[in-house]
Amino acid sequence: MAEQGSAAATPPSELKIRLAGSTEHSWCKAVPGGTGITVLALLLSKPPDISLLENALHKLQNSNPILKSQLHYESSTNSYSYIIPSTSHLQIQPFDLSSTVQILRRLKTSDLTSVSDFHLILEHEINQNSWINTGTSSDSDTDIFFASIYQLENEKSVVALRIHTSACDRAASLALLKKLLELVSGEDGEGTELELLKKMEVGLGIEEYIPAGKASKPFWARGIDMVGYGLNSLRFSNLKFMDSESTRGSQVVKLQLNKEETDRILDGCKTRDIKLCGLLAAAGLIAAHSSKGLNENQWEKYAIVTLINCRSILDPVLSPDFPGFYHSAILNTHDVKGGDDLWELAKRSYTSFINAKNNNKHFTDMGDLNFLMCRAIDNPGLTPSSSLRTSLISVFEDPVIDTSSTVHQEIGLEDFIGCASVHGVGPSIAIFDTIRDGQLDCACVYPFPLHTREQMQELIGEMKKILVDC
Repeated sequence: MAEQGSAAATPPSELKIRLAGSTEHSWCKAVPGGTGITVLALLLSKPPDISLLENALHKLQNSNPILKSQLHYESSTNSYSYIIPSTSHLQIQPFDLSSTVQILRRLKTSDLTSVSDFHLILEHEINQNSWINTGTSSDSDTDIFFASIYQLENEKSVVALRIHTSACDRAASLALLKKLLELVSGEDGEGTELELLKKMEVGLGIEEYIPAGKASKPFWARGIDMVGYGLNSLRFSNLKFMDSESTRGSQVVKLQLNKEETDRILDGCKTRDIKLCGLLAAAGLIAAHSSKGLNENQWEKYAIVTLINCRSILDPVLSPDFPGFYHSAILNTHDVKGGDDLWELAKRSYTSFINAKNNNKHFTDMGDLNFLMCRAIDNPGLTPSSSLRTSLISVFEDPVIDTSSTVHQEIGLEDFIGCASVHGVGPSIAIFDTIRDGQLDCACVYPFPLHTREQMQELIGEMKKILVDC
């Protein structure tokens, strides 16, 4: 079944159009290159009812109109907009067992014996770029949201939701998933369904909700910061690039701790008044430096990007499930040498981040970072080996907290992974962290073959050892 692409079937009078904001525009430029394809993949122990699932998705799209939109590029003004029809037209794309087997056969190589079929389907989905030609002409519009079902052996199946990040960030996508599971299970009746499907307005871009004065910065200071970001980026250290010439995709390595290990590191963070993001970043920095076999006293400068869900600090405050892209970023640099203490570096990393946040850098520098991201997209040669790497690691300020429920049991949910592609502009490692039933479970996404699976498994393995031994 072909993916939807044209809005021609909807009468123009029934369409609403909303121009993309500055941050959304940056993501619209990034996604065609391979960064910002968000995927939620669910492993189910039994085949889902496709018509029930599709109906639930229609209801969710109609109550969250931005999710049923199509992305339009206007070449005459170099602008993007969301075209929103009156009703949802999404169709789930099914893959029967033989089709799934063919896909897996193409994906499997000799080094993938330990990688599950579910994991491979996730990687397959984050490399399906329906928006690759967006931004080249005004002739076609492309849906923001796609859904697929893959049949596996033993009656298992994978449901994959693939969404354009500009219209649905991590917080919004996980809120969507929670609502979908409750609708499909039908456990709590009509009253709960009405609450789940309350109509959400189409919000504006994040820039329109920044509290008055929070993004103010003198022109001269903006110029100095831009020069500083540019000069610093030339001094950033990177992981070894294994192949910077070949066409890239995204792959995923998992970082998982058991409950005892997770409790220990969370207690350590609480005792030191830092968040998990600081500890994960520090472990990544130490592992990266160690992977190079450098002299213990040799310093290297690395960049860390921390992503902040801004909904609770905007004006007006947006609800936690408000659809759209409402994250901002803070970029910090750290000098690292061999023998650095994990907790000391974690404290330094987190303090640097929180000081920048307290000084509103996530608002004042939003335009600067958007500009530099777009500049790297347009001029890859400005980045080392044309790698498009802008930092070593990206982390989220807060992890996702997930607890198994009767809803999960009702639909046969065995596992799920939510993450996004990074093989365009972005970090070498994007960490999507979840604490699931008290256990740390991270999807670590990286660009391949710029970095290889073996290289990243070793690096993530070293990160785990550092965390467990702390």
